[in-house]
Amino acid sequence: MTPGSNIPLPVARVTVDVAAPVRLDVSGLLLTADGKVRSDDDFIFYNQPAGPGVTYRSGGGTAPDAITVDTSAVPPGIEKIVVTASPDAAGQTFQGIEPTATIRNADDNSVLASFTPPQLGNETALVIVEIYLRNGAWKARAVGQGYSNGLAGIATDFGVTVEEPAAAPAPVAPPQPAAQAPAAPPAAPMATPPAPAAPPAPPAPPAPGAGKINLDKGRVSLQKNQTVSLMKGGRPLLSQVKMGLGWEPAYRGKDIDLDASVIAYGPQRNHVDSCYFGKLQIVNGAIRHSGDNLTGEGGGDDEVISVDLGRLPQDVTGLVFTVNSFTGQKFTEVAKAYCRLLDGTTGEELVRFDLTSAEPQTGVLMAKLIRQFSGEWEMTAMGDFVKSRTVRGMVKPAAQAL
Repeated sequence: MTPGSNIPLPVARVTVDVAAPVRLDVSGLLLTADGKVRSDDDFIFYNQPAGPGVTYRSGGGTAPDAITVDTSAVPPGIEKIVVTASPDAAGQTFQGIEPTATIRNADDNSVLASFTPPQLGNETALVIVEIYLRNGAWKARAVGQGYSNGLAGIATDFGVTVEEPAAAPAPVAPPQPAAQAPAAPPAAPMATPPAPAAPPAPPAPPAPGAGKINLDKGRVSLQKNQTVSLMKGGRPLLSQVKMGLGWEPAYRGKDIDLDASVIAYGPQRNHVDSCYFGKLQIVNGAIRHSGDNLTGEGGGDDEVISVDLGRLPQDVTGLVFTVNSFTGQKFTEVAKAYCRLLDGTTGEELVRFDLTSAEPQTGVLMAKLIRQFSGEWEMTAMGDFVKSRTVRGMVKPAAQAL
């Protein structure tokens, strides 16, 4: 599965286990329509392993922890069970760790789907999968939403009361010397409030490139493998965007004929369609290509692909933008290759990625747009080179890179 994709559940009882190279704590939360637990009893984890229709199973350190959901036993009013995971070691992040959630038939252990969240960094906890009710039918959705404040941050977000560590007691007056007569009890022992606890230390700043960037501060310049959320003011950017791709010949006076394309994928990384110079529009016109540029000369974008995010069907969850050299010229003969995302209405440049290195290959995966479960889209800079002169040869490697 890819982030935001979903599958119908063909069985009533499913188990979600989450595996990683390190031990993980896995939990489940039962949520109502407002996205909150009814009480702390709806938080299912190692210290509270059973709730209505939901149970926790420890792997004992030799197998993954798991959450089992019996949808037939989930009480009325519960519309979603989210499955979370966090490293068992205190403070450990998901940097370099690839957790994989596997959704299984709880009765015969057969695999229904699996999901590995992409692009993890300083997150210390994840909402990784959700089991949810939609129009009377239960489904599973890949999520991959990260938190940098651990499992407590997730629990608090969903309405669970998390007990903070007790503050150190306020200093009291030193005892009177024993030689003195006992003093009368103070008239108002609580008249003077205890000294306020010292404020918590500010969180450490994220590592460069870590965390989720959005568009609130204006234009974003990405480095390879960085991701930006297409959000402004906390709201998804569901409007027309344009992906402009440009390049120049590395050697003056030499034409360079490259072809920009976009490949559309479904929730299972299945190929939906490809838009390129030979097929200038796909998915009922929601994606359109500007046409072929045969030389690469001239300023500005060489080829532009317009995408109406709001009109894309729900079965399109990923877009990968590629550039190929049909005539066989290598990217070592190309200079200043870039892609940039524009607001399709105003023409404002939102995101830019400049290709700063080259390999003697004929294709490159430039960037991808992934629809998240919340409806927002995220753009990730790629810059991965592939041996392919046509978009057809890019379909498989692009799917693997989603």
